[in-house]
Parts: sequence; C-alpha cells; structure tokens
Amino acid sequence: MIKVPYDLIVIGSGPGGYSAAIRAGQYGLKTALVEKQPRLGGTCLLVGCIPTKSLLQTADVWQRFVHADQEGIVCENPRLDYPKVKDRKDGIVTKHSKGVEMLLKRAKVERIAGYATLKGGGKVEVQSDAGVQTLEAKNIIIATGSEARMMPGLEADPERILTNVEILNLTAIPKSLIIIGAGAVGVEFASIFNRFGTEVTVVEMLPRIVPVEDEDISKELERNFRKQKIRVETGARAENIRKTGTGVALKLVTKDGKEEELQAEKLLVAVGRKPNTEKIGLENTKVKLDRGFIQVDSHQQTAEPDVYAIGDVVAGTPQLAHVATREGMIAVAHIAGKAAVPINKNRIPGCTYTEPGIGSVGMTEAQARAQGYKVKIGRFPFAGDSRATILGHHEGFIKVVADEKFGEILGVHIIGPEAFELIGEAVAAMEAEATVEVMMQTIHAHPTLYEALGEAFNAVYGLSINA
Repeated sequence: MIKVPYDLIVIGSGPGGYSAAIRAGQYGLKTALVEKQPRLGGTCLLVGCIPTKSLLQTADVWQRFVHADQEGIVCENPRLDYPKVKDRKDGIVTKHSKGVEMLLKRAKVERIAGYATLKGGGKVEVQSDAGVQTLEAKNIIIATGSEARMMPGLEADPERILTNVEILNLTAIPKSLIIIGAGAVGVEFASIFNRFGTEVTVVEMLPRIVPVEDEDISKELERNFRKQKIRVETGARAENIRKTGTGVALKLVTKDGKEEELQAEKLLVAVGRKPNTEKIGLENTKVKLDRGFIQVDSHQQTAEPDVYAIGDVVAGTPQLAHVATREGMIAVAHIAGKAAVPINKNRIPGCTYTEPGIGSVGMTEAQARAQGYKVKIGRFPFAGDSRATILGHHEGFIKVVADEKFGEILGVHIIGPEAFELIGEAVAAMEAEATVEVMMQTIHAHPTLYEALGEAFNAVYGLSINA
C-alpha cells in the first residue's frame, strides 16, 4: 500500500539526517525519517563523537586528581571506577538520543522504524519487524552515514579486535592496547586509555600522525604523545595480525625496515570509514558513485532528480558531524525553494579532542604555498599565556597562515588547551573575511586562552607582546 506522498523522506537519523528532518518540519514540509536502529542519533551520537568525548572528559578529570598535589590539593589514593565511567557515558548518549526523538516530534516529523531501500521514482521500501511498506516522496535525502573500515582478513569482535563500536563497550580498562591508524579516532582513543593507565602503541602507515593537519601540529602532538609515554610508530606497517591466548599479536615493520613482534590485550583498528551506500537501492536510481561515495552538486543534489545526499556518504567532503548538518540545511533549503549558500570547504573547522587538543580551519602552510600564495606565518606558544599556565596546560601553540600581500587569513591551526573551542573565533573571522589587521585590533579579554589568538595574529607581523 502506498501512502499519501511525503514532501521529504530522510533516510538515516545521524546529525545530518535528524537536523535536515527537523529543518524540513520547520519549513512546513510533510516529512518522514526512516531509521533502522532502535535508537536515534546515528554513529556520532551512539558510538562516535559523543560517547568518545564523554570518556575524554573523564580522562581530563582523572588526570587532575592524579596530579592534584601540584595545585596544593591532597587527594590520597584516588580510584577510577570504570563501570561508572561507562554508565555516565551511556547515560549521556541515552539522554541526547531521547532528545532527538523529542525534537522530531516537535517538528512534526514522522519517525518510521526499519531498513530503507530506494526503489526509484520517489518510492522507498521499508522493511521492519512489522512487515514491508512502501512510501512515496517528492524528495529524498540519503543520510545513511558510514562504518569503520576493517583490515583485510580481520573481523571485529567484542573482546580483542575492536572498532570504535566495540571499544566503547569495554567494561574494564585494558592493560595494553595497540592502535592501527593515527587519524582523529586513533589518537583520541590513545589519549583516553593512556591517561587511564593503559600501555598504548600507535601504528601509522603514513609519515606522521593526524596527517590531515598542518605538519607542525602533527609534530607537536607526536612530541606530546611520546612525553606521555605513548609509543608512536609512523611510516610503519602491521602484518600477520592474530589472536593469542591472552590477546592479540602482530608483526611491526618499522620505517627503517626493522621487524618486531608486538603483543597487547586489545587491538583497535582505526584505519578510516567506508560509506553506507551498499544495499540501499542506488542501482534503482541514476545516482552516481565515486569509489562508493555519492556524487552531489553544490546543493547536495545527486544525478537522480529529487534525490539528495548528505554527510559521510558524500564524495569529497570531510566525514564530520557538523559538515553533515550543514549539508542537510543546504539540501532542505533547496528543496523548500529557499536561499541555500553552498559550503565553502575552506571554512570547515576540524577538532581532535586529544591532550593537548587540536582545532584547525583553512589551509595548512604547505597547502597555501602549493597554491601559490606568498605566505606569512604568525605563531604564539601557550607558554606565554597566563590563563594556560593557571590551568596547568601550557603545551602547544597557535599558528596563523596568512597571505602577505592582503593580510587574508588563509588558515589557523591550534594545538593546546581547549583548542577545539578556541578555533571558533578563527572560523568566524574567516567567514566574515576579516583580515589579520582586523583581528590584531580586536580586543581580547585578559587573562583568557583566546587572547593567545590575538597574540598569534600580531605575530604575523612580528608584533606579539608575550613571546
């Protein structure tokens, strides 16, 4: 039975999907959201950004207790109760998943449980425990997200070989952990469990960790990881991975060709994510793929009329929750006939919640030079910031990449305390097309962490005061 057509069907309830559905409801569109999982929120909320950051927050607090004597606080024999840490994480996830459900109801979005398959011509088949139903819509948004890539020959399991899903369900802190992959996921889990007392080894095939970041940021994070006793092997390969009686073992081949046998209680595979574009019926449409990712135009529209795609399934955009959300806003605005400003990929912030944290936007120094800019660099260390010293977190620096001729801000790269919050000023400045000179003249409150940004902008012209 075919129901009265919807104006829009959104497939997937991650940040991009649920935000798009809510915005469509706000615009007065008759909207349905189809989700195969029992809970709403997608990877980010259920097994990604939110639970991970909950653990990172606990790791921060735990470190304050461990080193409380440095601040004159006597805290004898502090103990980490990991089951309670997990309960807190799970509670945060549950609260916000229920919050998404409430927001959808408020926006009059119909929630439909089941697995959606595109049938072409605006039809969507949904399979659930209740049976099969066919829906029809004037427009469809694909927001099916992504899942962790697994190395050839390996399968994830709850005990030893883990992805972001399984590691979040551990009930005890492992004594040792090998992480393959040093992108955001790998380094964040390294930062979490190292501070919880796990012996952590990070193996990265590329020449540096967090390879999408500015090279100076990568070097600084690696320096800090080594200082924290996290073993980092870059330009290295993991071979012959196997389970043992006590955990996992593998052969490490280092960048200089040396081989070493490594063993650990757990192995986390964090080698990237693949789009969920299989078995959703794309073969019944004109949608075009690029290595499994969906090709879209500047309004998120695919080659199939009235079918849009947002988030991790889209070719050529970062797999970030806030990117998915913005893409959802663009798609829905276009559907509703409202103004829709396409994403400027040079204004997308990236955040990594390690210790120290990372926040970045725009071009790296290498990218700016490769594009022919005559570059000026401003750099300011957090060691010169009073608030950072008060917090006991003065590692790292801010790096501004600017065009010498016009003072255009090409990129800002931060590693240090609250970097993921501080990057907001840089994003707003670049979006407003403020120059370095404008930011130099902007008064920054003292003592704050963000006044270090003002110093970094001044440093572009050699005029910083406290360094």
